[in-house]
Amino acid sequence: MSTDILGLLPTSPTLPFDTYTLAVHILPVFLSFYVVAVLVILSGTHMLRIALCPLVIFLAFRATTFVDSFCRDSQWAQLNIGFALVMLFIVMRTLEWMFLKDPLKRHVKSASLILIDALDLTMNVRGVGWNWSKGLRLPPETRPTSRPLFAVYVLLSAIYHSFICGVLHIAIQTFAPEAFTVLSGGTIFDDTLPPLIRYIRSSIISTLALLAIYSAIQMNYDVGAFVGVTVIQQDPAQWPPLFDEPWKATSLRDFWSYRWHQLVRRSFITLGGWPIGFVFGRVGYILGSFLASGILHHIVIALHNRSVEWWNMPLSFGMMAVAVIIEQMFTRMTGNKVGGWIGRVWTIAWLLIWGNMMVDGFARAGLFASSSAFGTAALTKGIVAHYVTALDKWLRMCAS
Repeated sequence: MSTDILGLLPTSPTLPFDTYTLAVHILPVFLSFYVVAVLVILSGTHMLRIALCPLVIFLAFRATTFVDSFCRDSQWAQLNIGFALVMLFIVMRTLEWMFLKDPLKRHVKSASLILIDALDLTMNVRGVGWNWSKGLRLPPETRPTSRPLFAVYVLLSAIYHSFICGVLHIAIQTFAPEAFTVLSGGTIFDDTLPPLIRYIRSSIISTLALLAIYSAIQMNYDVGAFVGVTVIQQDPAQWPPLFDEPWKATSLRDFWSYRWHQLVRRSFITLGGWPIGFVFGRVGYILGSFLASGILHHIVIALHNRSVEWWNMPLSFGMMAVAVIIEQMFTRMTGNKVGGWIGRVWTIAWLLIWGNMMVDGFARAGLFASSSAFGTAALTKGIVAHYVTALDKWLRMCAS
């Protein structure tokens, strides 16, 4: 690859992940991010953090554009997606810390060393045990609290969710193997079907995709918890539950602000909610937070496939903000919160309407082309494909 260490964009195909790219492109990102984490704990470092922020952004951008984790092999496309998410996470956290004037404080210290606290800060995305987690609601704890039993529980949970993710991924690809198994991607909407059947079919695919995303996130979180508790010797309390049965949500606010994961909640609020909210008040705060989420999701799919329209993700997530604002207006006008079975129907309907657009963006970006997580569901491929194919044929019969 023709380039130099300070080059902004590669002038020839990207480099594979190896010792060279690890040392020259990847490690500098994590080291500079760690330095900023140390500084944000110390007082009087505001200007230093501002000075380092452009460097971290540059290094993260360079690593994302130069390093190809899967060498254009569609079976391992999720590695590049995961790598891009990590780089974006580093950029968002660095920008967030740049704006802070007061140092962050840890409520309960596992050691007196600032370096240990800084390491925890780089991995602690929800602020558990820190003073910046204000307003965060955590799901109730139902897992074992002793270290050995907790480790076994999260390990089994990781294996289970890996299997479920694999089954759902096989099901999604079976609906349209010619579109969902190639990097160029394809739409979830079949134009050969009448509108009603077409939308029912796309909604089934979208629901499977949402459950697969849920399983994949939970699986990765469980792996992180297992490593944190067994290798780093963290307390299980530092890894509280991630989801709270999102399928039981009775409003869009309930779904997005509590039941769905809150891993990047703080970054979305800092980068989108606060700036726009400062100008437009509470409505701007809600809209800005969701738009920040939409922009992040677009960046992720654009790094994978630049042919996807720029407005897809911001519009989809922006409409989630509209729904939350409508719910608040309803509460002000009636004095009642959105809830009950009507609230659940409303939530499912709105998620399906705009979730179809989100999932279609993922599909057309080729994100379904990667292999199933760890291949744990490979043995079920024939069974899953058989029933999904039968369902697809039945839907097409209904359309004829």
